[in-house]
Amino acid sequence: MDIVIVESIEPEVLNWLRARHAVRQAPELAWDPRGLQAALQSARALLVPAAVSLDAAMLAAAPRLQAVARLSAGVENVDRDACKAAGIEVVRPYSAIAAAEAEFVVGALLQMLRRVPVLAAEGLLVGRELGGCTVGLVGMTPTARPLSALLAAFGARVVGYDPGTHASDPLWARYRVTPSGLPELFAGCEAVCLLLPYYSRYQGLVGDSLLQAARSDQVLVCLSHSDILDDAALARALCGGRLAAAWLDAAEPGLVAPRRALHAIETLTITPRVAATTRQSRSRAAWAVARRLDELLAKPGSRRGLKPATAGAAPGQPGA
Repeated sequence: MDIVIVESIEPEVLNWLRARHAVRQAPELAWDPRGLQAALQSARALLVPAAVSLDAAMLAAAPRLQAVARLSAGVENVDRDACKAAGIEVVRPYSAIAAAEAEFVVGALLQMLRRVPVLAAEGLLVGRELGGCTVGLVGMTPTARPLSALLAAFGARVVGYDPGTHASDPLWARYRVTPSGLPELFAGCEAVCLLLPYYSRYQGLVGDSLLQAARSDQVLVCLSHSDILDDAALARALCGGRLAAAWLDAAEPGLVAPRRALHAIETLTITPRVAATTRQSRSRAAWAVARRLDELLAKPGSRRGLKPATAGAAPGQPGA
């Protein structure tokens, strides 16, 4: 078996793959770990949803596996270190979802700025406009480029921070974003958007030191996994008025359960990973992933152990 697909995918894309490779589509394996493990014995590529956890033990049962793919950019369910050690490429459609995520962020900002009132100079509670705001982007992912263009069209100023991108990197000019330090970004922006891909080293990155020094009445949108936030610090910032509102699109299960810090906070909005999920983005993502898998599997002599693949390749880039 060349490719095992454990989620729904466009029929046209599925047929395209089946014309080139031996494909098994079995969404039911998402809830059958033993069945998935058996399927991985012969699989060379695997397409999985977020519900499927791929740890080192599961990957060890896949001797021929060359690629693990997702239709979204988030791969918190995949042990990327184990994939890298085994020479398994992690395929993600970065650019395919960028436009959808950018539109979602703008919509979230517009809603929070308008519906969560702040005190005007004359003492009235009023909404705010996105035009004229300074917006900070944390993480220069492909989403940052269309997002900065949309924000500029509204008349917003855009600054950004990325731990892996030096201030002299030409990427800042291409994205039309002014580089900034992270504390300075939080202290100077009316709105902050967290786009940073999540790694364990970023757990709790946005905590008291950043949020308590944030500009008053700031709003925050987080497309990164919620573990990037210290939930107790976020609760204090929201309840204390430092943050006017926050919107999380990738919250861990139980984040707002009773007895958790963020339970029943009215100015917190949580959506179930819908930022990247549109009809158009799903189609772009499916084709980007399919083409990358076809490319990998079509390489002469491509087998595990012969040539380690690069983890985290960006198949959604133009030309993929």
